[in-house]
Amino acid sequence: MKIRPKFNGVLPYHSIGEYYKTHFGEKVYKLSVTVSDDCPNRRGLKGMKTCIFCDPWGSAAYTKTQKLKLEEQIEEVKSYVLSAQGKGAKKFLVYFQAYTSTFTSVKKLRAYIEAATIGNDIVGFVIGTRPDCLSPAVFDLINEYSNRYYFSIELGVQSFDDNQLEFMRRGHTAKDSIEAINKIYQSSNADIGIHLMFGLPGETESDVIKAAETVSQLPIQNVKLHNLHVLTNTPLADLYKKGEFTPLDLESYTDRAIAFITHLPEKFAIQRLSAVATRWDELVAPAWTRHKMKAHQFIVDEMNRREGYQGMYAVESNTSKYNSGERYDRLERFQYSR
Repeated sequence: MKIRPKFNGVLPYHSIGEYYKTHFGEKVYKLSVTVSDDCPNRRGLKGMKTCIFCDPWGSAAYTKTQKLKLEEQIEEVKSYVLSAQGKGAKKFLVYFQAYTSTFTSVKKLRAYIEAATIGNDIVGFVIGTRPDCLSPAVFDLINEYSNRYYFSIELGVQSFDDNQLEFMRRGHTAKDSIEAINKIYQSSNADIGIHLMFGLPGETESDVIKAAETVSQLPIQNVKLHNLHVLTNTPLADLYKKGEFTPLDLESYTDRAIAFITHLPEKFAIQRLSAVATRWDELVAPAWTRHKMKAHQFIVDEMNRREGYQGMYAVESNTSKYNSGERYDRLERFQYSR
């Protein structure tokens, strides 16, 4: 029988906060900014206008700051964090979140990264992008900056099932995602995170477990979980109105999330347990997606009630070429004292 790992705090899983604290010596906060307003789908390069779930804001966390200069966005969002967290927030990662941040010239992206190095409290960067928007020049850029700063790439993988990716109108395949992950790992010192969505039509618990098994074979460091939810002005909203899509209730989503987490090896950090709709007036369904901490606590409480924990049913494969310890060794270079 497995012995439950000793995760820090009271959570039954390896949180991204714990991961950052291990390497930076204290809690680190993300500052979500926008430097892009486009992606291949919106441009029509994939034969469609947008992913089925994506709103006009491109998943931006702070829509009111999008039109500001990057330096102004950083300071504005930092003020939000400080007002919520107090003076305890001292180290920050600039998160290029909205749309597809690498869907621009490398010259522009380099300028954005350099502009974001303001202040000694910025300890690294996170770039959000798609698996099919990583040119050779972008890989060179990732390699360059991952040797100078803590640098992380977050890929919108969403699913490793091609049928589900087609339903979501993603315009890339599971193979594209796996190849991009391996290329980033082989060519740089960057951390790699992926986003996964649960609650798609026809999805089963076995599919979720299979996703965890796939992740366990990949050279990534963290996973962010989302429930597929309906926002206004999206193709998914049209399907919902026609009765062709029904989002999961909190209890059903919790079952999926727990199935994934308990089959995911403990070395992988988990960024988030579910999606949250920060703009309530744009949320169509389900209503529980409004409340980040309520959903989070529900899932945690249910895991504890079942005496479940991350990695409980995970099988560590001897065939994986990835050694999690190697990435931890790399990260030690970026334990800043500043």
